[in-house]
Amino acid sequence: MGEHTYRQFDTELENIRSKVLQMGGLVEQQIIKAVEALDTGDKALISAVIEGDKIVNRYEVEIDEFCTQIIAKRQPAAGDLRVIHTVIKTITDLERIGDEAEKIARMARSIEEANRNHLPRIELKHMENSAISMLRGALDAFARLDAAGAAAVVREDETVDNEFRSVLRQLITHMMEDPRSISRALDLLFVSKALERIGDHSKNMCEYVIYMVKGRDVRHIGVDRLEAEARS
Repeated sequence: MGEHTYRQFDTELENIRSKVLQMGGLVEQQIIKAVEALDTGDKALISAVIEGDKIVNRYEVEIDEFCTQIIAKRQPAAGDLRVIHTVIKTITDLERIGDEAEKIARMARSIEEANRNHLPRIELKHMENSAISMLRGALDAFARLDAAGAAAVVREDETVDNEFRSVLRQLITHMMEDPRSISRALDLLFVSKALERIGDHSKNMCEYVIYMVKGRDVRHIGVDRLEAEARS
């Protein structure tokens, strides 16, 4: 490829990365709106999240098509191919995070339609904040090509998992003590599982960042080794 073609290719890659960050920003807003709807029962917010998921899906399709075109047209070499591979996997996880936000909104609707009757008093705010923080950290690591930052976010996943287990124990206790709470407790269980899955998808995105920057596949190797790989 000539110099002009290389510049065009760099511009195309940067445009793709920018699109991913736009999609990520939208997905983050979806989560924020969904958890606010859970707290307030705001029907307009619930509808906005459910409708917004269609836009998230369109982003995934458009970016995926753009990546396919670049592979066919440019036949990228190793480093650039890693970028495109990372983008394709990242948008898949972002789309799934969007699905989890929609799930939270639908649970918020179910709770509101039941007039919050027999709703267990469970504190989810810290888990919500942790999940959103992980997504923000993953997107920041992607934007900055920051392997060490990505590794730090992976470490946070343990906190979200522990919080999920704590919520699960509390919900089981509520259901045992008051069978009338079972339906609403299950709604909150689905919400907490959705938040836990958001953490998992954000962790995946960070593993892709480390692969993109370092050229090493760090899936399934444990957090300590992953951090070492990110620093090396």
